[in-house]
Amino acid sequence: MAYYVVVDLEMCKVPKYNKPGYGHNHEIIQIGAALMDDKLDIIDKYSTFVKPDYGVLDDFISKLTGIKPEDLKDAPMVAEAVEDFLGWLPDGEVTAISWSFADRNQFHHELTSKGIEISDRFNHILENWVDCQPQFSEKMNMKKRYSLEEALVAADICTDGHAHNGMVDAYNTALLYAKMQREEKLVLNKYYKTAHEDSEPEHLSFSFGDLLDKLT
Repeated sequence: MAYYVVVDLEMCKVPKYNKPGYGHNHEIIQIGAALMDDKLDIIDKYSTFVKPDYGVLDDFISKLTGIKPEDLKDAPMVAEAVEDFLGWLPDGEVTAISWSFADRNQFHHELTSKGIEISDRFNHILENWVDCQPQFSEKMNMKKRYSLEEALVAADICTDGHAHNGMVDAYNTALLYAKMQREEKLVLNKYYKTAHEDSEPEHLSFSFGDLLDKLT
């Protein structure tokens, strides 16, 4: 049986004085996920906090995510958290999905920079990761990259829980992904649909001229 797991990471910033020992700007503090079966029905949810080695949970990130210092105090380090996440996944083929490739890249950069060995299964998941953000733009016939929040409103998906919580965002992204796969023409929120129909569609193809425009 094939499965799909939608992943959302929450991260904190790494201060300049810690970057020489790490080399990246962010560090994982939460792994959230929603598991779907081959019919794209959500069958399970997952969440774990992660204790950072180099990053600092500042007030901005704490207010944004709802994550508090006490949540991270006794949380597992990233190697243990990833192992627990992999243990939660069912046997069989699992395709990972996220809103942009940022989370996949964070996993790769953080584990590599910390010298943590990536298992064959997790490496397979990383290599076959799906970014569903451009799929939504294609459904909308627009070049722009939508934020998850805007896409959920446009697709008329009622959300619950704290936005920017890893498990909540993963769950909502799973609902959106399933809707995109099931509807050949995406059914939009009626108010958003009216505004969208009044806008000019954007061609999804890119030309050499587009590249030059970005360079000038």
